[in-house]
Amino acid sequence: MAERKGRLAGRRALITGASRGIGASIAERYAEEGADLMLVATGLPQLGDIAAKAAAHGGKVETLAADVSDRAAVAAMIETCVDRLGGLDVLVNNAGVYKASRFIDYEPETFDRIMQVNTYGVFHAMQFALRHMQKAGGGKIVNIASTAGKWESLNQGAYNTSKHAVVGMTRCAALEHAKDRITVNAICPGFVNTDMIDQFDDHAEILGMPVEELQTMLVNRVPIGRMLEPVEIAHIAVYLGSGESDGMTGQTITISGGMRMG
Repeated sequence: MAERKGRLAGRRALITGASRGIGASIAERYAEEGADLMLVATGLPQLGDIAAKAAAHGGKVETLAADVSDRAAVAAMIETCVDRLGGLDVLVNNAGVYKASRFIDYEPETFDRIMQVNTYGVFHAMQFALRHMQKAGGGKIVNIASTAGKWESLNQGAYNTSKHAVVGMTRCAALEHAKDRITVNAICPGFVNTDMIDQFDDHAEILGMPVEELQTMLVNRVPIGRMLEPVEIAHIAVYLGSGESDGMTGQTITISGGMRMG
């Protein structure tokens, strides 16, 4: 077999929420750059298309169904990745859920579910991955947070809280594990053209406008005049998973089309 080339050649990466949107784009870009992959989603059938696309680039591609809010399932996920791929060099925490509500109206069950997936899912995966990476002598963790993790937003209290927590965990873990040659960074995307945008119906209803009008309003807030495409986030994830970013840790990289510059 010919030696694979690319910025991630020889690296073994696990990507959660890999079936669509940002996660699928990261999976394809990682495959293009030579990584072997463990793709994770809540159901195996959801991973069929992206797994086939990734495998077409010649690397090893494994799939696994797991609920990242289940700590035992996440522990098994990391162990399965190490067993099937022979190790874990890069963890990409991308799985997430969204539900809009006025803060005062959030049902505790809804708030908790968002926290369990978006925050505890990252927490569980980071802990088990860090333990493996310590023993292996290094590694990289890339957390997909959000601009919602850096500032406030109307009717997104649970989502914002969950993503602020991801940013905080990123910085704390980076500080504690720099000595272990493990880098931990987060990407904070703004409005991205994924199916999560299609879930803004609740937000639009709260504001009393059609969802199409809300989407137009959001795009008008972006200086470059458009939503981002998932692959634009994937390009940054490649950098953070490669040796090019060895000197960067504890950072939150904002890609928002120019919203709130600086």
